[in-house]
Formats: sequence, structure tokens, C-alpha cells
Amino acid sequence: MSFTNSQIITVSLAGLATAVGVAAATIQSGAMKQSPPPVAESPAATGNPIAALSANNPQSLQPEPLQAETQVAESPPYPSQLAQSPALEPPQIVAVSPQKVRPVVVTPPNSGCKITQAVVSDPNPPLNVRSRPQVRGSKIVGKLPNNTFVSVAEEQNGWLRITDPAGWIAKNRTESSCVNVNQQINFLPGGNEAIVKGRIIGGGSHSYRIRAAKNQTMTVKNRKGVFPLILTSNGKALTGDNYTGNETEWTGKIPVTGNYTFQLDSNFRGYEYEFYVRVR
Repeated sequence: MSFTNSQIITVSLAGLATAVGVAAATIQSGAMKQSPPPVAESPAATGNPIAALSANNPQSLQPEPLQAETQVAESPPYPSQLAQSPALEPPQIVAVSPQKVRPVVVTPPNSGCKITQAVVSDPNPPLNVRSRPQVRGSKIVGKLPNNTFVSVAEEQNGWLRITDPAGWIAKNRTESSCVNVNQQINFLPGGNEAIVKGRIIGGGSHSYRIRAAKNQTMTVKNRKGVFPLILTSNGKALTGDNYTGNETEWTGKIPVTGNYTFQLDSNFRGYEYEFYVRVR
């Protein structure tokens, strides 16, 4: 039996197509054996990891023992953890000490009172003594060096009339003090200390009063000049002779409630003084 050329070509093509089809089927069959089951319905694809775990491992559906969780939740921290925890440390308390009230400073006045003596203290000495209590229209009748004591007879508009040499001198070129001073000592609020300092120029008497209660303790310390005489309200001295005893400090109980006076006297050219007082 003989075939034509066209029949031979047709048979060849059909055989080639059959071989290609068989090879493709064989490859597809092998791929299907190696591929996992479809995952379109997989729980993992739905975003539910618990369901995915249950699907892959049925034993995971069994509930875990609660004992381990309870032990972890209720287990107290170790002592070292407590020590390192800043939340458990006690709060830091800073002690604030009360601020001490400073002593009040008391000085005598030097105006509005009678002046009987002054001492020359001119920044450009000597001090001019004028015929009238003014610069214009007055004559210079004398000159005084610094530290000269002068007796004052009258005060007028910032000028002092002196007796030797007779004339007028500017008060602001001198140092002067009131003849008599009687001043009350008042502590600052919350305080109990005072420093009294001043100067008696010439003769005079300076007194300072303070209020104190019975059984309080009063301390007086001298810092310059004469130690003050301490007197009770009825004039009784709590200290000895302050001019001859050379006292520098006194401490004692207040016998009765009332005013107590610190007195300083001068009969000649005066002196500077300063003393400290505390009552508590």
C-alpha cells in the first residue's frame, strides 16, 4: 500500500501533535502530584491565625493548662527587682530650715533736738567761721581745723552759732548729737535681737528702752565704748558701775514684766558706743 506525499505529511503532523499532547499531560500530572492542596480556602488567608493553627495542628484546639499562666501572673518580683524599681523608693523629703531674722539696728537722732556741742569734720578744712548764717554777704571771722570741739549756742537753718570764736559754722561740716535721747527698741517681726550704736558728742545722756517679760533671758554684749547701765522700770540697776567695772557682757533672767532701760551718760566730750541685745 502506497501513500502520497500529502498523506505522509498529514500523518507526521498528527503524530507530532499527539507526542506534544502526551508530554504536556505528563508534565501537568507531575506538577499536580507535587503541589499542595489549594489555599484559597485556607484559614490563614482569611487573616485568622488561630484558625490557621487549628487547621494545621488539631491538637492546638486543646486548651492550655492555666497553672503556668497563674504562676507567672502571681509570681512576686525578686527583692533585687524591688530595690531597683524607682516607683517603690520612698519620696525624698528636703528639710527647709527657717531663715533667721537679722538684728534690728537702732541709732540716735541728730536733728529735731537740742545740740550743745559739735566737732568740726570738714572735707575741705579748715572750716570757715562766718559773721552771719549765710555764705553771701557774710565775712569770714575765723577758721577751725578738723576735730575741734565747739560749744553751740543756737541752731538756725542748717547753721550753728558757736561761742569761740563767735560766729556761724555750717552744720553739715560738723558732727553733732542730741543732748538727750530716749528711744524705744522694737525688734523686727519674728526677731529678738538688736544692735544699738551711736555717739554722744559733748555732754549728754542717751537711753534706750526695751520691753521684756518675766523669766525671759536677756543678754547684753558690749561692742564699743562704755557698757550701758541696765535699769529696771523702778530704776534699780541690774549691773554694777558700768564706768569702773569694765563689764563687757551680762546675761540674766527678767525679774518682772516691764520696760528695761540701757543708759549711757557723758559729762565731757562724749564717746562712741555700740552694744548688742537679745531677749528670748
